[in-house]
Amino acid sequence: MFLSVIIRSFAFTSARSSFSNFAGMDKPTLRLGVVQSGAKDDKKENLKVAREKIDELVKKKCDIIVLPECFNSPYGTDYFSKYAEEIPNGETCHFLKEMSSKNKIHLVGGSIPERDGQHLYNTSTVWNPEGELICRHRKIHLFDINIPDGIQFQESSILKAGNTITTFAAHNWKFGIGICYDLRFEELARLYRNKGCHVLLYPGAFNWTTGPLHWELLLRGRAVDNQVYVAGVSGAYCPNASYQAWGHSSIVDPLGKVVTKAQHDEAVLCVDLDMSLVTKVRQQIPVFGQRRTDVYETVEK
Repeated sequence: MFLSVIIRSFAFTSARSSFSNFAGMDKPTLRLGVVQSGAKDDKKENLKVAREKIDELVKKKCDIIVLPECFNSPYGTDYFSKYAEEIPNGETCHFLKEMSSKNKIHLVGGSIPERDGQHLYNTSTVWNPEGELICRHRKIHLFDINIPDGIQFQESSILKAGNTITTFAAHNWKFGIGICYDLRFEELARLYRNKGCHVLLYPGAFNWTTGPLHWELLLRGRAVDNQVYVAGVSGAYCPNASYQAWGHSSIVDPLGKVVTKAQHDEAVLCVDLDMSLVTKVRQQIPVFGQRRTDVYETVEK
């Protein structure tokens, strides 16, 4: 089943309009597209599916499109080395460069297994409408968990962790990126808010143990804590895969409201983000200025 949703995010109702605050902004609203696709043991087929989904969102006039974690590869330690590519010279990067420049969009390449010398990373790349690579984010927190009768996984057995936080600008909106397990660490989201981000993007692949428990809860928590839009961009459920993604890609507004979400299957989502809502929430519930930085502080090292 394929799901296609387009919805407009509404403003927090009890405030006066502050559109004049955005007179110098390129886009006081920004159309965000999210792809939820499955990944088979066939890179060319995975890129074909990604192309189809991007084309679908381009027809909806999205300004920025985000792909899921490991969109070109099955997710699993047995696959990372086989599918790994150098950035920006690999097959997948050439595909992302083409799709961003041809369609004149910002394109966030979810994540792919990256090979850099002897090391492998789980890496997201961001491409501007000219087809230029403007940044990459290497997953900072590796997915090492052991839940008896649930799931056991150890990314660190083959991947190396990144050690930098990543922001980029699109149409004067500022974005921060985390990959999957990065979502669990509020400190990272706080640093992005400190850096002025309006939107946090989390390509991910929560599973059928942690997904029902925590996926939406964490997305809403990051949004409320930091008064930002948050997009959780999951892979779709693939019945024959060794790792089963939970799906349920979601876009959450700065009030913590789930504006739209998918189910398990392949889908595209499209939402108009509203900068006035970000401003109103921050003005009306001004927790950022009320933090006791004389007592505690979150700092980048």
